[in-house]
Amino acid sequence: MSIEIILLALSPIFVIFVSYEFIKFRRVYDIKDSLANTALALMHQAADAIALLVLMPFFYWLYDFRLFEVELSIISVFGAFLLQDFLYYWFHKASHHIHWLWAAHVVHHSSTKMNFSTAFRQSLMYPLAGMWVFWMPMILIGFDPVTVFTVVALNLAYQFFVHTQIVNKLGWFEKVFNTPSHHRVHHAINEGYLDKNFAGVLIIWDKMFGTYAEEEADKTCKYGIIGQLNSNNPITITFHQWHYLIKTMFTAKGIKLKLKVLFGYPTSSVKHK
Repeated sequence: MSIEIILLALSPIFVIFVSYEFIKFRRVYDIKDSLANTALALMHQAADAIALLVLMPFFYWLYDFRLFEVELSIISVFGAFLLQDFLYYWFHKASHHIHWLWAAHVVHHSSTKMNFSTAFRQSLMYPLAGMWVFWMPMILIGFDPVTVFTVVALNLAYQFFVHTQIVNKLGWFEKVFNTPSHHRVHHAINEGYLDKNFAGVLIIWDKMFGTYAEEEADKTCKYGIIGQLNSNNPITITFHQWHYLIKTMFTAKGIKLKLKVLFGYPTSSVKHK
């Protein structure tokens, strides 16, 4: 439950930042969009809490097969942070390249707005999609599940602050860390920006693995998804891609094509209605 506790504890800070941005930069907000983001956040948190209750016994069973005894220390926590951020990069990249994972992650990208409330726009389907599978290597190495999910929560908390248009480039900080500038590129669907900057906290992974793109001063970011959903209904936002995925899988001829639909590069449910 550490994820929910940490994010709940930080929620007053999140609300302050959203309120300030809304008051000072009203143009980047749409009330219906932000209300949808809030509803999606509550649904997501509830699903995550239930998933952790159900899965925690499995995680501790898995922990019995750990390769090492990792004692809790400043060094081990730093190691957990680096490893989790590295694994998050691959989870995030996979979520843009594997249709099954995209069906959950598309929720986060489906808004045409970019503001602090966009960070709340998450899917309740992440547990079903299997986001938690990406943290299993940490448990097998020897990190206690509570430590693992505490680091996950801190990583996600950091990412709240990169969802904004009001912060310009941050000098040397841009070279190492994920920033609002980097993340604006990630949310944009402009040519050259699509499927770039998958970083959680450290942008170094994108630079190492060839998925980095810098925000260009003369290129205004266009946010959303290919096709654009144009809905503020949380249920529609959550399930539109799953409906399309299942429908397309069942109409695909043969096992090979069905597997391609499930695990191949995603296509848009909106464009193919």
